[in-house]
Amino acid sequence: MNATAIILAAGEGTRMKSNHAKVSHAILGKPMICWVVDAALGAGCERVVVVVGSHADEVRGIIDATYGSSQAVVECVEQAERLGTAHAVRIALEATSIDAGPVVVLNGDLPLIQPETIGNFANTVAAGDVAATVLSFKPQDPQGYGRIVLDTDGSLLRIVEQKDCTPEEAAIGECNAGCYAFDGAQLKAHIGEVGCDNAQHEYYLPDMLGILREAGERVASYCCEDYRDGLGVNSRSQLAELTAVARDRINERLMAEGVTFIDPAQAWIGPDATVGRDTVIWPQTHLIGACVVGEDCVLGPNTRLTNVRVGDRCSVDETVGIDVVLENDITCGPRAYLRPGTHVLDGAHIGTHVEIKKSTIGKGSKVPHLSYIGDTTMGAGVNIGAGSITCNYDGVNKHPTTIGDNTFIGSDTMMVAPVNIGSHAVTGAGGTITQDVPDGALAVERTEQRIIEGYSERKRARK
Repeated sequence: MNATAIILAAGEGTRMKSNHAKVSHAILGKPMICWVVDAALGAGCERVVVVVGSHADEVRGIIDATYGSSQAVVECVEQAERLGTAHAVRIALEATSIDAGPVVVLNGDLPLIQPETIGNFANTVAAGDVAATVLSFKPQDPQGYGRIVLDTDGSLLRIVEQKDCTPEEAAIGECNAGCYAFDGAQLKAHIGEVGCDNAQHEYYLPDMLGILREAGERVASYCCEDYRDGLGVNSRSQLAELTAVARDRINERLMAEGVTFIDPAQAWIGPDATVGRDTVIWPQTHLIGACVVGEDCVLGPNTRLTNVRVGDRCSVDETVGIDVVLENDITCGPRAYLRPGTHVLDGAHIGTHVEIKKSTIGKGSKVPHLSYIGDTTMGAGVNIGAGSITCNYDGVNKHPTTIGDNTFIGSDTMMVAPVNIGSHAVTGAGGTITQDVPDGALAVERTEQRIIEGYSERKRARK
């Protein structure tokens, strides 16, 4: 589809009472503006122009970080003076030389709009017999929305704001969603005719509809199949409401694909996550960012994974993981913390109160409980005793630890990096290992135990 999307993200959103741009607020871990951009790209728009204004640097930073390295054509244009929606569109047209094809103008605070809706919306002006189309929807409660009044031939007659509605008009269920599709040539030709003769002295995009009608062009409306596509965010309460809708949509889709939810209302799966069939998701599980979960897994309860890849047949219980790879047949938790750079190979076990950072845990290796493993390369079949720590930081630099295959690390072993422990080696419990341990060797480091008879009685006597 040779269409362009102009996304208006210049508004301040004062009702959010925030120090940040309204469109930067996240739904399921993803900024609102990215939901709209992704929907436009998913609809086949070949160009996406984001008009920024308030907090321009913040919004531009989100766009650059998300789309800068991709092949998607997403760019930002700044509306330095915020003089209304028509002014924003005119700036976008002038900066990008858009003058043909369907142009859809979307709001950056409309995160639930779906690609199919945008595609169908753009197609209403693709044939050239309609100059502009208004996106409409039928909310459960139309109070506060402008009503769509149609002519006898089905074309758009007018949009009446709530305060101006007659009783008959107030009873109309079809409402204005605030988005518009234009024939690009007609938009370019007439956008300069929009005036600012109003109380706010701003240029309003809806005025284009009257201008086009006066020019003899046809104006229509397109009603969303799902009214939720037209819901916007203007407050924290609405942000929470739309987050719940997005959650329900995603979870319903995953259940249809073969994923089990113990309680779908208590699992928060981001829009970029994928989950394999026959995986079970327990309450208070969060998948944020580009998570990929395989088949036959059990996630949660109380698990938060961000940009984590999980293989098949894994159990991840009460775990926080960030930028981590878990291969197949892994058990993890409860109460584990997996930090960026962790890679856990097939069949390994990460137990209770374990923290792992920037380390590879070999096939079938075990870190069962109360341990910290950092900057470590661990072989296969290793067993880490309770309370063991890789002492990888000297106060200035981080240092590596290597542990060979089938090595047994005794409980409460301190491995002071840099240090290499060979294969089939053993360290005695309570040791502080500061030197390399050869393959097959036993490393024991502890002071001689002393027994002082009668100590408690003498201590009481001193009191």
